[in-house]
Amino acid sequence: MPIALAELCRLSRRPYYVLRLAGMAQPVLSAHPGVEIGIAELGRQFSVLKREGCTSICFAGIVKRPDFSKLKPDIRGVMALPRVVAAAAKGDDALLRCLIAEFEREGFTVEGAQDVDGGLRLTMGPIGSLTPDAEHQDDILLAVKVAKAIGALDVGQAAAAAKGVVLAVEAQEGTDALLRRCAELPSELRGDAARRVGVLAKWPKPIQERRIDLPTIGVATVEAAAAAGLAGIVAEAGATLVIDRAAVIAAADRLGLFVIGLKGEA
Repeated sequence: MPIALAELCRLSRRPYYVLRLAGMAQPVLSAHPGVEIGIAELGRQFSVLKREGCTSICFAGIVKRPDFSKLKPDIRGVMALPRVVAAAAKGDDALLRCLIAEFEREGFTVEGAQDVDGGLRLTMGPIGSLTPDAEHQDDILLAVKVAKAIGALDVGQAAAAAKGVVLAVEAQEGTDALLRRCAELPSELRGDAARRVGVLAKWPKPIQERRIDLPTIGVATVEAAAAAGLAGIVAEAGATLVIDRAAVIAAADRLGLFVIGLKGEA
């Protein structure tokens, strides 16, 4: 995601600057204008962004919850740390809202990745050549129901179901790990390349701050779902991001999976 957004800004000639979080950013991002900076160096982050003339911020990429006892905050970071720690105790969404508030307090506008690149949004209906059959409908309903339920508890954004049974739900480990666990289940519980069954549902949390951390689908998601024997992936249209849509479609068609956007009330 950060790479795709940086490339989009470069190609569209939109002025941009990348804050590469130390120990987390992909090396290729160093080819773009920006600086490596500590996650708790809020004062330096704000100072650099203002110096570069930035007025809008977009949070993108995988940032694991840090060990707060090992952070090295600057003075502005120290001021924010009690609020951040308190928010973290209430769940991931509360933590993200707190971080957004810190940037807004400094006068920045926070944009979602889907606002920077409108083409990232999952559209209604299938995005590849395959569509779910009637036999998949019960698993779709179950997986979406479970994904919404764990989202309401601020646990995760994804669930997998097959043959009327919940195979796995997502927590801090992420979707890729969820799918790996599915692939390790006994064959009688799931499908395979010869006969795919079941679905992965990715759904935003009901309390989701939609400018950050929306559910995301990429080629790796499709490949992992295929390895788990699933028949397809469903997600909320307009509230799910698709990284490299053409490559996702190609992977889904090649591996025999459907990828489909559903209405929010599905």
